[in-house]
Amino acid sequence: MSNLLEYTDFEAFTPVDFSIDNDTKGALEVLEWAYAHYGDELVYACSFGIEGIVLIDLIAKVNERARIVFLDTDLHFKETYELIEQVKQRYPLLQIEMKKPELTLEEQAEQYGDALWEREPNKCCEIRKVIPLNEVLSGPAAWLSGLRREQSETRKNTQFINKDNKFKSIKICPLIHWTWKDVWRYAHKNGLPYNILHDKGYPSIGCEKCTKPAFNEADLRAGRWTGTGKTECGLHL
Repeated sequence: MSNLLEYTDFEAFTPVDFSIDNDTKGALEVLEWAYAHYGDELVYACSFGIEGIVLIDLIAKVNERARIVFLDTDLHFKETYELIEQVKQRYPLLQIEMKKPELTLEEQAEQYGDALWEREPNKCCEIRKVIPLNEVLSGPAAWLSGLRREQSETRKNTQFINKDNKFKSIKICPLIHWTWKDVWRYAHKNGLPYNILHDKGYPSIGCEKCTKPAFNEADLRAGRWTGTGKTECGLHL
């Protein structure tokens, strides 16, 4: 049994227990609880990596009309956009929203100069990801994320349910106990579509400008912002 914290709002909570000794290591049970507890307020901010595809499939088993938000920075790989269209066809009832930042790339260049992602990647992520997600979460009391403890050092202490001080919301992470092998085993078993860049050495896929192949099994996010010392876009810090 793993102890979760059932938040009634951002400040108050009461404990509730969930078993992780099942096929989905607690993920399906957590999702069932989350949608029963938060209903239509619950939003999934999905990056459409392989974890995201697995989580979408699990979500669809619980709520086929769930709200899915993709932070469309206008800098993603074409393969990512192609995958999103495949997902829309497979799960036609899901509400998939493409959330764009207030500034276009041209407007960003005018204000901050060209290739901001090279000079100030944190600022670029703030403009194109953090602020848009804050706008998405300005209403909902809780949001879902596909974070796994195995992904990196910065995520190893992630809980099923987390008090998110950055967005003043509750962040629910159903896949925390899943391994990389668990994720792929589930995807193949269920014939799920996935980003073909995963087959080309990209375990973690973000914006095209800041993502490179990575072959470090000890850190599956090693290909993100290579050489900058940056490991997170700011959504999960």
